[in-house]
Amino acid sequence: MPHDKMPSSFIAMLVAAAVSAFAQDPAAIQKKLVSEYALTQPTADLSEIVTAGAVLVLQKSNLMMAPVSGTNFYQNTYRDGKISQNTAGKVTNALSRFSRLPGASAPAAPATRTYVTGEKMWVTKIDVKTDGKENEVNFDLYTDAVADVRYKAALKIVFPKGATEDQVDKIVAEVFRVQPAEQQQQAPAGVQQAPPAAAPAAAQAAVPPVAPPPPPADNAPVPDIPPPPPPADAPAAPPQTISLGQTTAEVIAIFGQPQKIVNLGAKQTYYYKDLKVIFTGGKVSDVQ
Repeated sequence: MPHDKMPSSFIAMLVAAAVSAFAQDPAAIQKKLVSEYALTQPTADLSEIVTAGAVLVLQKSNLMMAPVSGTNFYQNTYRDGKISQNTAGKVTNALSRFSRLPGASAPAAPATRTYVTGEKMWVTKIDVKTDGKENEVNFDLYTDAVADVRYKAALKIVFPKGATEDQVDKIVAEVFRVQPAEQQQQAPAGVQQAPPAAAPAAAQAAVPPVAPPPPPADNAPVPDIPPPPPPADAPAAPPQTISLGQTTAEVIAIFGQPQKIVNLGAKQTYYYKDLKVIFTGGKVSDVQ
C-alpha cells in the first residue's frame, strides 16, 4: 500500500519553527552584558569622563588602540582565543611603526598603542548582532590618558550561533574581567574617588556615662552667663562663594570634599552636587 508523501512546504514550515524556537535574543544578551559591564559615559570630545562605569581588566594581549583625537576607531576581533586586527588596522599600525624609525618623515598615521593582559579600560557601548554572517558582540573601548593621550578602539567578540546568554557571557569573560568595587581606588587615574565618609555615630564605640560635677561651694564665684542667642529674624550669614584663582584647598574648605575628581594632569575638575569647578595649575580657572 503506497504511503502519502509529506509536502515539502510543510517540512519547510517545521524546520523554520524549530529554528525559531532556538533563535537567540540579542536584546537579552545585550541586557545581561550591560548589567555586568557597566557603561562609562565620556564627554562628546572624549577628553573627560562624565560618569564612570565598570573598570575592565584585559585578559588577552594584542588589543590595538588609537588616540581619541584621530579618526581611526581601531577594529579588533576576538576569535578562537586570540585578538587580531582588520586589514585596515594592520596597514595603519605598519605605517605608524615606520614613522617612528630614525630619519623617517612626519608620521603618516596617528600613533597606536597595543594593550596587553592586565591593563585597564572602560567600555562606552555594547552592541549585539545576530543577523549577519557571524554572531558578534561589539565593545567600544576607552582608556585613561597614557603620556597625556587617551585611546579608543572597537572589539568584536565572535560567538557561535545558538549560544545562550550564559555561553556568550562566558566567552566575553575570556577577554575581560570587572575589577572588584573594593579596588576601584586603583582604577585609571582619570577618575578619582572621593574619600569615604566618616563612620556613623552608631558604629563608634560606646562611651561610658560621666558622673555630673559636684555642686559649687557657697563661696564659689558665679560662673559667666553666656550671651543670649540672636533674635529669630536676624539676617542669615552671607552664602559662601567661589572665585577665580582660589586654590583647591580653599575650595575644599568652603564646599568640602567633591563627589568626584577628574584628573587630566595640569587640569582637574571637581564635581559637586550642583557645581563643577575646574582647576588649572592648582587654581580655579572656571566654575560651571
